[in-house]
Amino acid sequence: MQRRFHGPPTSFIVIAVAFVQIMGTVFSASHQAGARHLDPLAFLLLLAGPAALAFRKVRPVVMLPATLAVTALYLFLGYAWGPIALSLALSIILTAAAGLRWQAWLGAGVVAAAVVLWSVLAGDEAGIVRSSAVVAWAAILVLIGEGFRRRRERIAEYRRRSEAAKQAERDEYRLTLARDIHDVVAHSLSMINVQASVALHLGTNDPEKLRPALEAIKAASKDSLAEVRQLLGVLRDDAPLAPAAPPSLARIAQLVEDARRSGLDVRFDGFEESVPVATPQQETAYRVVQEALSNVRRHSGAASAVVLLHHEGNALKVRVDDDGTGMRGAPPGNGLRGMRERVEALGGTLVIVPLGPGLRVEASLPLNPSEGEP
Repeated sequence: MQRRFHGPPTSFIVIAVAFVQIMGTVFSASHQAGARHLDPLAFLLLLAGPAALAFRKVRPVVMLPATLAVTALYLFLGYAWGPIALSLALSIILTAAAGLRWQAWLGAGVVAAAVVLWSVLAGDEAGIVRSSAVVAWAAILVLIGEGFRRRRERIAEYRRRSEAAKQAERDEYRLTLARDIHDVVAHSLSMINVQASVALHLGTNDPEKLRPALEAIKAASKDSLAEVRQLLGVLRDDAPLAPAAPPSLARIAQLVEDARRSGLDVRFDGFEESVPVATPQQETAYRVVQEALSNVRRHSGAASAVVLLHHEGNALKVRVDDDGTGMRGAPPGNGLRGMRERVEALGGTLVIVPLGPGLRVEASLPLNPSEGEP
């Protein structure tokens, strides 16, 4: 977890400035014989300036006028020179840092004008030269405060973008998780539904063959629960936003075997293992086959299907054909939509082509997106 830098505490600033102003003024007063003696009012004014800095977060608009008035009153009463202007200088910086630009420039301008006017009225040529330095420093103080403000705004913008990126990542994973759960549950429930229908038929006509159907239902439900539990495990606060073992090409054979157990005649032509395939492409290929076979069993009434995976140029081709009734004009559901989103997220394409009879679902997944499609 990143630590956020908020600057020194306000109480530390107030105490430090008060200490410097009082101790510095007491020391300098001992070397100014003609200055007015430091009485209780002088010490009150020396403390009032730092005390005004306490408003830097709650009421920053009060800070600069208060320190300006206190400093002016102290000097007007003729007390000894010292670091009385420290609280005024800090208030200019803090006012600009708080985003009150016009007030900071106005306060700096008042200070500069007062110093120049004082030097002119006193007729001190050296003082006029020194006053020009005060004018420059007043502007520098405002610019320092502006620098702090801009830095704070940049940090805030960086944090905002970082939070937005994290939220986008969470939203994207929620969408991926929803698609995964849909695919797993739809596949398993279609298997269970088919096997349950078989079990009901066998229970009436051939009880001796009932056990294999019940075992298939048990295996499908067990696998589904395990995969859903794995997917939902990432919702814990301490879990990474990724499943521990995403589906791979090697597990497609299990999907085919599940479909065969449900009574579907499936021919499977696998993929050349010598060709390297990245994990996202393997998972997407698995989900495409899973959803396509689930749709074949649930909607098409097909008797047979063909699952084909092959390497063509820079792409992994995934194709599932069936001899069923096709989509029959039905609009695409969440499964097909999620399948298309998965494929397109990897820069691939998904086409659904009616056959005579049946339907073809074909996905093209780039193995190396930087090389482009063949």
